[in-house]
Amino acid sequence: MSGEAQERVGVYVCHCGGNISDVVDVKQVAERVGRLPGVVVARTHMFMCSDPGQQLIQEDIRDQGLTRVVVASCSPRLHEQTFRRALERAGLNPYLYEHANIREQVSWVTHAHPAEATDKATLLVAAAVAKARELRPLEPIKVESRRRAAVIGGGISGLKCARDLAAMGIGVTLVERSPFLGGHVVELDRVYPTEEEAKSLLEPLIREVTGDPRIEVLTNAEVIEAEGYVGDFRLKVRVRSKGMAEGPDRLEVQAGVVVVATGFEHYEPAVGEFGYGEMPEVVTLPQLIRAMAKARAGRSESQAGMAPIASQEGEDSSGTPLSTSPDGALLWNGRTVRSIAMIHCVGSRQIEGIHQAKEGEQLHEYCSRVCCTATLQAANEIRDLFPGVNIFDFYRDIRTYGRGHEEYYEDAGRKGVLFFRYAPEEPPVVERPPDGAAHALVIRVKDRLTWGEEVEVPVDLVVLSVGMVPRPVGDLVGMFKLPVGSDGFLLEVHPKLRPVEVAVNGVLIAGTAQGPKDITESAAAASAAAAKAATILSRGYVELDPFVAEVDPDRCNGCGECVGVCSYQGALTMMGEGPVAWVNPALCKGCGACAAVCPTEAIELNGWTLRQFDAMVDALCNDDLVAEAAG
Repeated sequence: MSGEAQERVGVYVCHCGGNISDVVDVKQVAERVGRLPGVVVARTHMFMCSDPGQQLIQEDIRDQGLTRVVVASCSPRLHEQTFRRALERAGLNPYLYEHANIREQVSWVTHAHPAEATDKATLLVAAAVAKARELRPLEPIKVESRRRAAVIGGGISGLKCARDLAAMGIGVTLVERSPFLGGHVVELDRVYPTEEEAKSLLEPLIREVTGDPRIEVLTNAEVIEAEGYVGDFRLKVRVRSKGMAEGPDRLEVQAGVVVVATGFEHYEPAVGEFGYGEMPEVVTLPQLIRAMAKARAGRSESQAGMAPIASQEGEDSSGTPLSTSPDGALLWNGRTVRSIAMIHCVGSRQIEGIHQAKEGEQLHEYCSRVCCTATLQAANEIRDLFPGVNIFDFYRDIRTYGRGHEEYYEDAGRKGVLFFRYAPEEPPVVERPPDGAAHALVIRVKDRLTWGEEVEVPVDLVVLSVGMVPRPVGDLVGMFKLPVGSDGFLLEVHPKLRPVEVAVNGVLIAGTAQGPKDITESAAAASAAAAKAATILSRGYVELDPFVAEVDPDRCNGCGECVGVCSYQGALTMMGEGPVAWVNPALCKGCGACAAVCPTEAIELNGWTLRQFDAMVDALCNDDLVAEAAG
C-alpha cells in the first residue's frame, strides 16, 4: 500500500537567519509544498535548529500525529543529527526524517535569481517529501566495543591523549615510529606565551605515560596493517627494535578506537630558496631555535667561567656554527654576527602563479599560524641575550592570534627590531655582497611600509621562518581510508561540531595531524579526542547508523558481482551452500556500489532504497510540480 495515502508529513522550512530567506521566498515554498499529498503541516522558522525550532517540530509530532518529518535548511552535515534527536525525544523513530539542503544547494549558489531559487527549493523539498513518504523505521546497529584505545603518534598530542584516556580507566597502546617520545617539542627550548622550558612541560608528561600500567608504549614501531571496525580494530605493528619492548618483531594490537596523532613536518626549503642550501649563513627557524638553546647554555657556562657550548647541528670543523666569544659576542662559524634577517611565510601561504611547489609536493596555500609568534619570540630572545645584534624582520602579514601573542610583537618593537613588509610577488632577495664587504649577505626588498622604497640591508645571518607541512601518512590513509583535505592534512567531519572525528567510525584525529596548531591547541585537541573516545567506549557497545546494504537472500543468485565492487574489506562476503551475499553491517559504509551492480536487485541500501530514489526522481522530473503546488 502506498505511503502517500497513510503517512502524515510535516515540512519545516528554515530562514537560516537570512542565509536562505534573503534569496528564497521560504513562505512561498512552505505554501507550495503544503499542498503536496501527505503533507499535513508546513511551517517556517527563523532558526529551525534552535531550541524553539526543535520544540515546534516535537509539538507537531505529538499534536498533529506526524509520522514523517522533512526539514529544509542548511547542509545535513551540520544539523541532520540535531533533528533526528528531536524526533526521538518526541517518540518518533529518528530515521523517519528527511533533510533538504536549500542553503548550500540553492540560496548560496542561486543568489542572483530569487524567483528561480524559490522554484528550485520547492522542487528539492518536494523530492524530500516524496522520499519521506517511502521511509520505514530503522534501528541503529549495535556493535560490541573493546575498552581499549590505540594512539598512533608519541608527540605532545599522542602523549596527552594517552594520559587522559588512562585517567578515565581506559587501556591504551601508544605506537611511536621514532625511538623517542615527545615529537617536535623535544627540539624546543622555551615555549610561548609562558616562556616555560619545554622540557618542564614534556618530561613530567612522559613520566606519567611510561609509568602508567594502563599504557603500553611501543617505540621504534609502526602500524603496517589494519582491519576491523569501530569497537574492534586489529592493528599489526612492526617493532624495529626490541630495546623498548620484548617479544616478536610483529605483534597485534586490539582496540575499540584509534586516535591518529602523527604530527607534522617542518617545511624544508628548496635548494636556492632564499639562498638556502647554497649559503651556510641561511638557516631555518627550527635550526636557529635548537642552536639558540645551546648558545643560551654556553653563555651561562661562560659567565660561570666554563667553556661555551653551542649547537649540535650543522657543526663545522671548529666544532659549532653558532657560539659565543669570550667577550659575549654572537658568532656564526666563528664570524661575528652583528645583524640577522628573519623572513616570514617560507613554505606557507603560497600562491599559484607566484610560488612553485617543490617536486612531489603541492602548494602550501594555508597559513601555518604558529610561525609569526615563534619568529618574534626568537627575535626577542636574541635581543635579550645579545643586545648588540640588530634584527630585521621581513614579513607579508604578522598574525599573532593567540592570547598573549601580540605582546611579542609589541616587545620586539620596543627592543629595536626593525620591520619591513614585502609583497608576495616581490619577496626579499638574498645575495652575496661584493668581496671585502663587512657583512656576509645582503637583503634587497621593496618595503610596502614606505610605499615601495627599495631597501638594501646588510646582514650576517638569514633565518627562514618555515611553516608546517603534513607528515607523510599515506600508509595510514590507505589502511583506514582516512579523508584528506585539500591542504594535505587529515580532514575532520566538521571543524566546530565534530572537530576530532573523521568520516571513518571509531577513528579520531588529534593535534597537528589535522592542521597547524601550537602546543596549547594540540593538547586541547588531544583531550577532546580522548573524551570522544571515552564516550564511544563507555557503554561496552557502539550504535551505528543503519544506512547499510541489506541482501534479500531469496533474490540473490550468488554471482558475487557485489563482492567484486565493494571497496571495504570484509563488508561483503559470499556465504552458505548457495552461496548468497552477506553484509557485515559494522564494516559496510553504505556507498551503494553493490546495489548498483546486482543483476537481480537483491541488494537495497537502508535509507536509500530504489523505491525511494524513484519517488524523488519522479518529483524532480515533474515539470508542472511548481505550478500545481502553487495552485
